[in-house]
Amino acid sequence: MKITIIYDNTAINENLIADWGFSTLIEFKGKRILFDTGAKGSVLLKNMHTLGIDPQSIDEVFISHYHYDHTGGLSTFFDLNNDVTLYIPPSFKGVHNHAKLEYITGLTCLHQDIYSTGELKKIEQSLIFKTENGLVIIVGCAHPKIGNILKAAREVGKPYALIGGFHGFRKFNLLKNMEIICPTHCTRHIKEIKELYPKKYIEGGAGRIIEI
Repeated sequence: MKITIIYDNTAINENLIADWGFSTLIEFKGKRILFDTGAKGSVLLKNMHTLGIDPQSIDEVFISHYHYDHTGGLSTFFDLNNDVTLYIPPSFKGVHNHAKLEYITGLTCLHQDIYSTGELKKIEQSLIFKTENGLVIIVGCAHPKIGNILKAAREVGKPYALIGGFHGFRKFNLLKNMEIICPTHCTRHIKEIKELYPKKYIEGGAGRIIEI
């Protein structure tokens, strides 16, 4: 699988725009899934263009939660590609009249080896990919807490990689069995995570590509 961070607070590619928000493209088993859309449509599309990602090549959009820094680019993206399946949690009420809209409540198999945790704590869902190495878990801001997200994911298998925003997460021992840790966006304690798990840590930022 291939994971390309499109939108983040930082950028590892000087040709990309860094801005508060998060979006990443996951390519897995023939599916191209856009996870969140950042805060600004103009930044999302500019970074996609620079990375050579055609918006019309996206099959599905998965929104973790309703906060603007994860949904702000959605309408602009729809201007270029409205023929996608859109997965959203029930707490996100800002979408109307989309032909392929699916609200996700509990743990749900979206496709073979692709799952949503379902909306946890009535605010956020995370995306799970079942690989030969274990589960790759993509999170938006981890508002329901990393521990609860991992607990939900373990219903599917053993966590292997955790990528996305961890917010104020400090229970670092929960990461000890992870093989890949890429904290992005809203993560407050990136320095501590890097120091504790230097061999597992991958720096995030727009332009980061992770292949698993």
